[in-house]
Amino acid sequence: MQLIGAILFVFALLHTFSAKAFERLSHKYPRHGGLLHLLGEVEVVFGFWAMVLLVAMACVAGPQNAIAYAETQQYTEPLFVFVVMVVAASKPVLDFVQRMIDILSGGRPLLQAWMGLALVPLAGSLITEPAAMTLAALMLAPQIFRDGLPEWQKYAALGVLFVNVSVGGTLTAYAAPPVLMVAATWQWDSAFMAANFGWKATLAVLVNASALTWLLRNSLQGNAPRPTASTRAPLATSMIHLAFLAAVVMLAHHPVLFLGLFLFFLGFTSAYPQHQSPLILKEALLVGFFLAGLVVLGSMQQWWLQPIVESLQPLALFFGALGLTAITDNAALTYLGSLIDGIQPQAQYMLVAGAVAGGGLTVIANAPNPAGVALLRKGFRDESIGALGLLAGALAPTAVAAAAFFL
Repeated sequence: MQLIGAILFVFALLHTFSAKAFERLSHKYPRHGGLLHLLGEVEVVFGFWAMVLLVAMACVAGPQNAIAYAETQQYTEPLFVFVVMVVAASKPVLDFVQRMIDILSGGRPLLQAWMGLALVPLAGSLITEPAAMTLAALMLAPQIFRDGLPEWQKYAALGVLFVNVSVGGTLTAYAAPPVLMVAATWQWDSAFMAANFGWKATLAVLVNASALTWLLRNSLQGNAPRPTASTRAPLATSMIHLAFLAAVVMLAHHPVLFLGLFLFFLGFTSAYPQHQSPLILKEALLVGFFLAGLVVLGSMQQWWLQPIVESLQPLALFFGALGLTAITDNAALTYLGSLIDGIQPQAQYMLVAGAVAGGGLTVIANAPNPAGVALLRKGFRDESIGALGLLAGALAPTAVAAAAFFL
């Protein structure tokens, strides 16, 4: 089963890289367009191959073993990302954030874009990375991820956004999934993170956001559409939504509680529909499905990943983690590192630094990335984000982040 799991994981990776091709085929062969469009949805890929794995496991090891395996996996993160995406993307929250951005930027489009690429990812250290990704994606969509901009500029912006969110959550010990996996085991608190990672991550985020804003300066001269005062949700409603968001973040490790709170949130939005826009339930469910599939498939990869992590010296471990993150979730890598007995502090730092620096290279490299894809793909040609385009757009900001962690 370990070998079958590894083979199916490779198929899932290949499927991820070819998702845009399936989307193009759906337009070329409309008779089967529905199926091809489904296979071209990046968020469906790992859920689909996880289902294949469970069917294969049922055939090889028996249905009871397949069910037991599926039920013993940890799905807290997919559930949390689903809930936090829906709450963070609600109209009252977005209206409040936009108010703050408008005040701080003075209405200048370049500064608004810079804040979406810099300040919001850094705020992920407080509100968690998935929430920061959701807010930044929805804020930047009308400015950058729209018709009229060349595709290469959109991919450059997407790469910067993904890398900045990945490193921007390292100012605290609870916001970034790869940090959270090791914080308790290695006794890393938020003070340690701020002193050893935070200021370096901040520098990388500011450099990346500033460079990209300068690159797009001629494309961001016009103001993006903004809600008027009459269409914005009342401030009191925004405060209630922000309180829901804060409570969900504080209960991030308690799925029973944050799911119960989410039901209250749905009730509140139903009670005041005049202040709401449609909730992104479909997009958030697809992202949760993607992450749950990654959990099911990723758990079968420990047998070959852990020996690699254990065998590398600190410098090699940094670059190894940087590369391996592109083909597996960075939180999975750091979790494997936390299982190594006697791992030295320098190796601990290098492992986490490499994992977060490489978090923007692919859709699966960091848990919030599928959320960004789900919210921004309509701004790209064929309404699909190509894996190679994302990789190319993320190379330069990844190099900046890697260099910052060596300071």
